[in-house]
Amino acid sequence: MQVLSTIQEMRLACRAVRQSGQSLGLVPTMGALHAGHIALVRAARAQCDVVAASIFVNPTQFGPNEDFAKYPRPFEQDCALLEGEGVALVFAPQPGEMYPAGASTFVEVGGVGDRLDGASRPGHFRGVATIVAKLFHIVGPDKAFFGQKDAAQVAVLRSMVRDLNFDLELVVCPTLREPDGLALSSRNRYLSASDRARALVLSRALDVIAATYRAGEKDVARLLETGRSVMATEPEVRIDYLQIVDADTLLPLTEAKPGALVAIAAYVGGTRLIDNTILR
Repeated sequence: MQVLSTIQEMRLACRAVRQSGQSLGLVPTMGALHAGHIALVRAARAQCDVVAASIFVNPTQFGPNEDFAKYPRPFEQDCALLEGEGVALVFAPQPGEMYPAGASTFVEVGGVGDRLDGASRPGHFRGVATIVAKLFHIVGPDKAFFGQKDAAQVAVLRSMVRDLNFDLELVVCPTLREPDGLALSSRNRYLSASDRARALVLSRALDVIAATYRAGEKDVARLLETGRSVMATEPEVRIDYLQIVDADTLLPLTEAKPGALVAIAAYVGGTRLIDNTILR
């Protein structure tokens, strides 16, 4: 496995893969890898000849009072995991490599990028879209792999890929969960034991909404009320948003339909967690 830190090195290594006639898959990460990331890597290995991963804690997607400074960075452990999974190329640049002095160009995905997390964290999706666009240009993958847990991010990136004519396929893999239902997240390691138990209310609320929908309820206001009732059982968990939206546009719905996205973000102690489910 090659670990590369400059754009030029990564570009040359990826170009060599493509020139050899092999397909190339990309798994973008911010490190602090867990089983969800490994599932993305395994999906990439199943669908592509060569797998590249990035490890980069992107400063432009963090707000001024967010956790950029303390975001976990177990770099050696992450590299060992990726090597064990057969990743061929790891791109691990420093911030100055990706954002050189004087850089002033950013990617804004209007509309969809201003909803859900885009509304709660102004500028977040601008940072996400910018860094992912840079990675796509540097790596030139045939396929790029993302998790369904970041459903709003996926909607933003789908719009960007379409609007900017990127020649690649976005592959979205299912959310992985702990046996008790907690969605895997790098930020779960912030949770105390008591907060870890409280955090289960997010998946319980989503499950109740989905079950109520399957029982025949289509009115979004009533569905959301069932979810809020569940969330109220953990008064120390503060809802940021709980919405039922179109999965592509992230616009709120008044009547639920198959394929609608039920998305939640909440603060558990000092940790902001997100989760979602698709209505079937």
